[in-house]
Amino acid sequence: MAHRVVVTGYGAVSPLGFNVEDTWQNLISGASGIDIISGFDASTFTVKVAGEIKNFDPLAYMEPRTAKYTDRFAQFAIAAAKQAINHSGLIIDDSNRYEIGILIGSGIGGTHSMEEQVMTLNTRGPSRVSPFIVPMMIADNATGRVSIETGIRGFNLSLVSACSTGTDALGIAYKLIKHGELKAALAGGTDAAITPLGVAGFAQAGALTRNADPETASRPFDSKRDGFVISEGSGVLVLESLDFALERGARILAEIVGYGATSDAFHITQPLSSGESALKAIHMALKEIGFEEIGYINAHGTSTRLNDASETRAIKNSFGARAYDIPVSSIKSMLGHMLGAAGSLEAIICCKVIEQGVIPPTINLEHPDPECDLDYVPNAARKARVDAVISNSFGFGGHNSVLAIRRYS
Repeated sequence: MAHRVVVTGYGAVSPLGFNVEDTWQNLISGASGIDIISGFDASTFTVKVAGEIKNFDPLAYMEPRTAKYTDRFAQFAIAAAKQAINHSGLIIDDSNRYEIGILIGSGIGGTHSMEEQVMTLNTRGPSRVSPFIVPMMIADNATGRVSIETGIRGFNLSLVSACSTGTDALGIAYKLIKHGELKAALAGGTDAAITPLGVAGFAQAGALTRNADPETASRPFDSKRDGFVISEGSGVLVLESLDFALERGARILAEIVGYGATSDAFHITQPLSSGESALKAIHMALKEIGFEEIGYINAHGTSTRLNDASETRAIKNSFGARAYDIPVSSIKSMLGHMLGAAGSLEAIICCKVIEQGVIPPTINLEHPDPECDLDYVPNAARKARVDAVISNSFGFGGHNSVLAIRRYS
């Protein structure tokens, strides 16, 4: 028996807010969370801007000792997970703790801890390296810490699929609940890679913008785009079977109705220019819902020349002439690219679009690119009733992941 899967709560930490509501309000007002890098001295770097989360206090969510031995990316996940549980009203106790899972991925993992301990190794020797460094830097530190903090003892998985990570975590959680393996799950993504090595590595790969003006650095689908803005944060959702949610009287925010994932089998960083595999992922996500129902597309929209063009082709080839009538926007224009957390936060925003009837804009879209000729909701939010959406995530390695979300009825 297949179960319907619904969203009952969510939490977030982003460059535009320490929670979902602040992030949402800033997005629909067209505010930018991008600024000059302040977390380290970037004066010798070719990249000057990032989407940093400033003044985050982990002690609002965990004990001082836990915070001390938890990398920044996992601290974000704990914060978002606890917000999501509170928002959902989910009570975790001995009656259900083994029936609830945790699937929170990270594209990069604990780079802050790793870089700090490499410096310790080089300056003070191996005997001074922290005994906590391995759990602090590996990606499953987020799910492990969330499990300890919440008491959830069910299926626990940290996955990595680059910038598709958050969407894939949600998609796998959706399938596990749909087929009865779990009653509920905390699912999403988290990353904190704004470090000297993280920024230098992405810059050397040619992925990041060299535009030093924070206000205009991220400009998806604009002809003057030249790379993405690296960002950080976390987004976590509570997914439940409909039966479990109704049984406990939960408020249902939206329904997950499809998930598709493919691989380009082409290049380690570049997307397949035709968008063929991305198109296939869209079709997989819409297997149980009509293409005509989609009223908004949350684009991956990284502000790179290759991704924006190939994604546009995939959308046009999927929806045909109707592609020009569907609003498409990229919130990365305001948030930057949160890497493994991007897809999960974007899924939250899709739920808010359905709930609030407002589509966030793509800011900095001032010079139309002939290759990118869809309705990208330029520069200002738009009121619209939306009953069903898709959210696209594409990652290094050729990952293509798409989630379909619909108004619950």
